[in-house]
Amino acid sequence: MRETNETTTVPGGATLGWRAEFRATAALSAPLALANLLQMLTYAVDVIFIARLGEDPLAASTLAVSLFGLVLWALTSLTGAVAPLIAESIGARARTPRPVRRATRMALWLAVISGAGGMAVCLLLVPLMRLSGQEAQLIPLADQYNRIVIFSLIPMLLAGVLRSFVSALGRPIFATAITALGIVINSIANYAFIFGNFGAPELGLAGAAIATNITASVVLGAYVAAISLDARMARYRIFYRLWRPDWTRMRRILVVGTPIALTVTAEAGIFGAAPFLIGQFGPAQVAGHALALQLAALAFQVPFGVGQAATIRVGYAYGARDAVGIGRAGWAALAISTSFMTITAAAMVLFPRALLSIYVDPDDVANAAVVGFALKFLVFAAAFQLVDGVQAVAAGALRGLQDTRVPMWIAIFSYWVPGIGAALLFAFALGLEGVGVWIGLSTGLACAAVLLLWRWMARERLGLTARSSGGAYEPARA
Repeated sequence: MRETNETTTVPGGATLGWRAEFRATAALSAPLALANLLQMLTYAVDVIFIARLGEDPLAASTLAVSLFGLVLWALTSLTGAVAPLIAESIGARARTPRPVRRATRMALWLAVISGAGGMAVCLLLVPLMRLSGQEAQLIPLADQYNRIVIFSLIPMLLAGVLRSFVSALGRPIFATAITALGIVINSIANYAFIFGNFGAPELGLAGAAIATNITASVVLGAYVAAISLDARMARYRIFYRLWRPDWTRMRRILVVGTPIALTVTAEAGIFGAAPFLIGQFGPAQVAGHALALQLAALAFQVPFGVGQAATIRVGYAYGARDAVGIGRAGWAALAISTSFMTITAAAMVLFPRALLSIYVDPDDVANAAVVGFALKFLVFAAAFQLVDGVQAVAAGALRGLQDTRVPMWIAIFSYWVPGIGAALLFAFALGLEGVGVWIGLSTGLACAAVLLLWRWMARERLGLTARSSGGAYEPARA
C-alpha cells in the first residue's frame, strides 16, 4: 500500500491522518501509563505497611517478592501476547466476535496452567535462599509469606489477560480505574490483617500476604463485572463456553508470547544482577543505586504504557493489512515516548536533588554518602531515558506485528553481552565501581534500542507486515 499524508486505515473502515493518529495513540497510552504507575503504588503500599513490622519482616518479604515478582512479570508477558492477536482480529474486521472470544479464552486457560507452574517455581524460594546464603532468621518468615502469597498468582494472571482484552477493545480506562480500586482494597486489607483492625485477626507478615490475595481476587472480580456490564465488551461473550479448547490459538499465543516472557526475564536479570555487582563496593552505593533506579522505573512506566498502546494500534493496522497504518501507528508512539523521556531526562539532570527528596532528605548529613552516589547514577539514568523509551516502544510496535522471536534474541544479546560486559569492564577493570555498572546498563539498553529500531525501520523489507489470511476469518464454532 502506498503511503500518503492524508489518511490511514483504522478498525471500522474509518481513516486517520497523522494528527489524529497521534491523538488516538496518546488517548490509548495515557490510561495504560497511569495504570502502570498506580500498579507501582500498589507495591509501595505493601512496603509501607510491612516496614512497620520491622527490618526482618521487610527483608523477608522483599526476598520472597523478588522471585514471585519475576515469575509474575514473565507469565504476564506470556499471556499478554493475546493483545496483538485481539488487535489483529479487530483490525481485520472479523465477521463475528469468535476470533477475539476464542483467543481470550485460550489466554485465560494459559493463565491458569502457567500460573500453576509458576506457583511450583515460587516454592523453590527456601532452597534458593539457602543457596544464596541469606540470614537464617529470614528463611521461615519469607517461607510463611511466600506460601500464602503464591495463591494470588493465578488471579493476577487472569486479571492481566482481562486487562489486555479491555485495552485492545479501546477501554483502557477500566484498567486505570480497577488498578486504583486495587490500591484502596490493598490498603484496607493490609491495615486490617497485619495489625488486627476492623475486627480482623492480627497476623503480621502473613496478613500482608492475605491482603495481596484479597486484592487480587477483588481486581479479578472487578474486571469480570466491568466486561459483563459494558455493552461494547459484553458482545464478545468471552466467558461463554470457557471449557471449549482452541489449540491452534493456544499455540499461537505461546509462539508469540514465549519470546516476550524470555525477553522480560533477560531484562529483569540484568537489572537484578546490578545491585549484586554494586554491593561489592559498599552499602551506600547499593542504596544510591536503589534510589536512582526507582526514579528511572517511575519514568519508564510512561513509555511502557506507550509501548502497550503501540502493540494494539499497530495490531489494528496489521489485521487490516494497512502498511501505511502500521508505520504511522509505530512512529506516532515512538515520537510520544521520545518526547516524554526527553523531559524526564532533562529533569534528572537539572533537578536531581528535588527528585531524590521524594524518598530521602538530600540535605540530611546522614544521607550524604547515599545521595552523593545517587546523584552520580542519575546522570546515567538520564542518559538511558531516551534509549529505554525507544527500545520499549520499538519492541511494542514489533509485537503488534507478532514479531517477537528475533527481538528476544536482540534483547538477550544486548543486555548480556555488551551490557553486562561493559558493566564488568568499567566497574572492575577500570575501577569506576557503581558508575561502571550504570555505564553497562546504559550500554545494554542503547544496543537494544538501536537494533530494535533498525528492525522496525526494515519491517517491510523483512516481510514483517505481511499476514496470512486465516487468523481472523476462519469459520469456527464458539
